[in-house]
Amino acid sequence: MALPKYLECNLCGSQQPYEPFVPAICKNCSAQWLEARYDYEAFKREILRGLPNRPSNMWRYQDVLPLNAPASLDLYPAGGTPLWLSQRFAPPLGLDSVYIKDERYGPTSSFKDRQAAGAVAAMLENGIREAVVASTGNAAVAYAAACARAGIKLWVFMTSLVPQEKLREAALFGAEVIRVSGNYDQTKQIASQFAQRRHLLYDRGATSIPARESMKTIAYEIVEQLGWKAPDWYVQAVSGGMGPLGVYHGFKELLNMGLIDKIPKTAIIQAEGCAPMVHAFKAGRDVAEAVIPETSIIILSTGDPGKIYTYLWQITQQHGGAMESVSDAETFSAMRALAKSEGSAVEPAAAVAFAGFEKLVRAGAIQPNELVVINSTGHTFPVEKHVMGDQFAVDVHLSKDQTPAPREGLQAALENLDEKTTSVLLVDDNADDALLIQRLLEMHKSYRVYHAKDGWEGLAQARQKLPDLIVTDLMMPGIDGFGLVEELKLDPRTKDIPVVVVSAKDITPEERKRLNGNIEAVYQKGSLPPRRFVDEVVQVLEEKSAE
Repeated sequence: MALPKYLECNLCGSQQPYEPFVPAICKNCSAQWLEARYDYEAFKREILRGLPNRPSNMWRYQDVLPLNAPASLDLYPAGGTPLWLSQRFAPPLGLDSVYIKDERYGPTSSFKDRQAAGAVAAMLENGIREAVVASTGNAAVAYAAACARAGIKLWVFMTSLVPQEKLREAALFGAEVIRVSGNYDQTKQIASQFAQRRHLLYDRGATSIPARESMKTIAYEIVEQLGWKAPDWYVQAVSGGMGPLGVYHGFKELLNMGLIDKIPKTAIIQAEGCAPMVHAFKAGRDVAEAVIPETSIIILSTGDPGKIYTYLWQITQQHGGAMESVSDAETFSAMRALAKSEGSAVEPAAAVAFAGFEKLVRAGAIQPNELVVINSTGHTFPVEKHVMGDQFAVDVHLSKDQTPAPREGLQAALENLDEKTTSVLLVDDNADDALLIQRLLEMHKSYRVYHAKDGWEGLAQARQKLPDLIVTDLMMPGIDGFGLVEELKLDPRTKDIPVVVVSAKDITPEERKRLNGNIEAVYQKGSLPPRRFVDEVVQVLEEKSAE
């Protein structure tokens, strides 16, 4: 058992119980910097024993992660990434002890795999089967992959400025992708309100204990890979800043256990066109002012870091560190240099960290004799465009520019989104019948209509898509409509989805009894004109959405 014993506020020191998925806000002083506390003495004994029989991924450190019984879950295998000594990138700068923490070896080639693994494991443990996230790219893809393995339906909200490959990749893993015409802060706003309207879990990133705690496993791995030694510097490119905040917490736990003798200095690197943290840091302020992002590196385009900057600023004041920004040109130059010198191809968002490292070395902030670890993450050659079509996302328009959306515009967008995301699954081996119903539904409203050609495919799509309504034929090869309905009602994920049954044959009293209580309605094929039948289906949808 590894649930936190309690949460402790870093500002006022008060303690409170840990509650999964409740924003980590101090009930005494309202601070948002609460840290989980575990049985560190027991864990230290395991470390001194060499962590026997532990996996070589982030679950190696499950004693200090907020899960009750991780061994009983089929956990997503994130973490366990290599630590490379730079052979040709860093030495020309005069440094011989620069290591690359290569997070590209995660399931989706991003350090966000850790965040997704921790958050989704906690969802599984707490019976959550549908969730919402907002992301600038990599987190969405990581959550989509982790949710696919866990059987959790995921709604992903991303700004339309995100490279299409990232959106396609999330869709490839089965996530419902909502593309928002607006900036990231607007995207988070509409994602949060969408989740509230549908009574779904909205993963809040930095204020979510499962998400934030997972990041500290990077620190544990670095220290173990260095022979239980802390580096002098930890360098990471940031958007919102949750990553280095979590990594710092890992170093802090190791220091408190007496396993390292210092906490590394933290280097926070931002893209020049979206660097609110750097602006505040260089001005000596502990609060960052929001900016409108103006960078082609969209994955790092969080314009308002909020309280996270203040916490990172306090860390640099206490333990040393720096915040620096780099231009897009400097980023692309570092990206090419890293590929040519180390054979390591990273995305621009990761290259920002290497460009910032070069800048800090040349400025004398990082000394030649210091041991440095740089977080490297993200792939450069996505291929999802070759397997995903163009209709993989729902579009939501908030405003033409990057200014905050007016309240009435947001309300209209949410109402429009409710309509666009209403989905119907048609299960029918007669493709012509299914196509006719689909066209009539799409003429009625902007429904999303999926088609399964038999009962087995219908069952699989129902579990993945979690549609708002299922319309199924009774007579199909393989598992028929009766078996499909029974399987749907046995599965906690699909048992509450309304089902409308259509049949080409007369239904016997025994068959009606078998269906009774499990469906919304049953219709005889041909008993109603197709348009009238679709009107009946729409009425069922509207009645269910009003409940």
